Amino acid sequence: MPQILSIKQKEHCRWDLVSLGEVMLRLDPGDSRINTARCFQVWEGGGEYNVARGLRRCFGMDTAIVTALADNPIGRLIQGLIYQGNVDQSHIKWIKYDGVGRTVRNGLNFTERGFGVRAALGCSDRGHTAVSQLKPGDIDWEEIFGREGARWFHTGGIFSALSETTPQVAREAIEAAKRHGMIVSYDLNYRDSLWKGIGGPARAREVNRELAPQVDVILGNEEDFTAALGFEVEGVDEQHTKLDEGNFKKMIERAVREFPNFKVVATTLRHAKTATINDWGAVCFCDREFYRAPTRENLEIYDRVGGGDSFAAGLIYGFLKDKGPQWSVECGAAHGALAMTTPGDTSMATLSEVERVMKGGTARVAR
Repeated sequence: MPQILSIKQKEHCRWDLVSLGEVMLRLDPGDSRINTARCFQVWEGGGEYNVARGLRRCFGMDTAIVTALADNPIGRLIQGLIYQGNVDQSHIKWIKYDGVGRTVRNGLNFTERGFGVRAALGCSDRGHTAVSQLKPGDIDWEEIFGREGARWFHTGGIFSALSETTPQVAREAIEAAKRHGMIVSYDLNYRDSLWKGIGGPARAREVNRELAPQVDVILGNEEDFTAALGFEVEGVDEQHTKLDEGNFKKMIERAVREFPNFKVVATTLRHAKTATINDWGAVCFCDREFYRAPTRENLEIYDRVGGGDSFAAGLIYGFLKDKGPQWSVECGAAHGALAMTTPGDTSMATLSEVERVMKGGTARVAR
């Protein structure tokens, strides 16, 4: 197999992967709804963080998160949850709390899972967060990428949507990662709620297309590539119910022609028949070839949040272990499927479970 991604050997690096992004406190009403709940379960989560955590807990890779938190009890609760995920947090920037959150605070994300015809629903409370106030120069990338060393850098469109300065921080980090010969991955992760107050899809495309020329591995779904990069997928209706793999391939080919630096383009294929029954698959473009994970029809969903992030973690793991694009996309799809069988944003799967699902293993009890 040709070496498409030139990945540093681990012995020269402290980290397999470093993620730059937001970490929020998710409040989960369980089987209830946000507006009628009387109690909530808490989890940590964030698009970029979830990838680092999945790689650490499921796949045993050494990962770190670069973020910022307000130094108050909520921030320390998030810190404790990150500790449970074993993601290194030595590069978290702690910001002094003002007492009431006038100038800095931690993000909250209320998310209900949905059921049947009732779709999942999220309501975020993330204004004036510590991470949104990061600006160029706040993070010592030479320390992280130069002296400590890392093999892979990951960030994405959620972090870049948080403020006027976060895209600048993303650019600064990507440029530093490229100087040190690292692979850069970027998950488009378009969120309408983040962009609608600051210019909508037009602004999202402006920001993401400025960063795209330095990205090696680009990730997303059909809505992400359309809203965040401007590549329309033919034959997809407003509800995203028609997933024609051939049209996705055409879209990916257009993206690679415009951004020839994309060495890998990977997208999940989801048809949400109901909140709890989805068709789930994935496709990966690498070295002018397409690789497809088997579609899991009528996959039962417990909590869909984080499925795409877990797909990214499995895909990245495959490339870090030099398993090849076919194995990597199958690993990502299996890991994403398993992540959606448990509550919370982050994966609770093990590598042996992922490998079992990849081999077509059933849900027969293991004892």
